[in-house]
Amino acid sequence: MSDDILTRLMDVLEARKQADADSSYVASLYHKGLDTILKKIGEESAETIIAGKAGDKDQIIYEMADLWFHSLVLLAHKGLSVEQVLQELERRFGLSGHEEKASRQVK
Repeated sequence: MSDDILTRLMDVLEARKQADADSSYVASLYHKGLDTILKKIGEESAETIIAGKAGDKDQIIYEMADLWFHSLVLLAHKGLSVEQVLQELERRFGLSGHEEKASRQVK
């Protein structure tokens, strides 16, 4: 399995920005706009929660993949990158959750 799947997927998501809305699911999401993308993330989040509660490992993986995918669509829609998220995770690595939360600046 390739460890650069997120980068490859982001490349495809970027390319879909130029596609006709009828030509791909992702292009249709971009065409419908931010609210539709956010709604999909909410739906996939709820489905992930339900799968987690049910405890079916295969279903958890399936729903988590959907949640990550739609989260990547949001990143691409907003012109953000996987690398930016990874950098934030790297920044947090080694901090306790309490330390990380205390280090946040009010925005």
